[in-house]
Amino acid sequence: MSKKTVTVIQTGSPIGREASQRQTLVGLGLNKIGRKRELEDTPSVRGMINKVKHLVRVEEAS
Repeated sequence: MSKKTVTVIQTGSPIGREASQRQTLVGLGLNKIGRKRELEDTPSVRGMINKVKHLVRVEEAS
């Protein structure tokens, strides 16, 4: 039984944003526009995504 994953793609720049939003992107493994990371779908990851939802795009994996 495999774990659910989500693909997170950075679409916006953290320049001019709060430092905590930049740190959240780094925590997600993102640091440049266009970078992708496939992450485990957990409540903590969802919370991080929600905090920077204006800077990322999420694709649900099956």
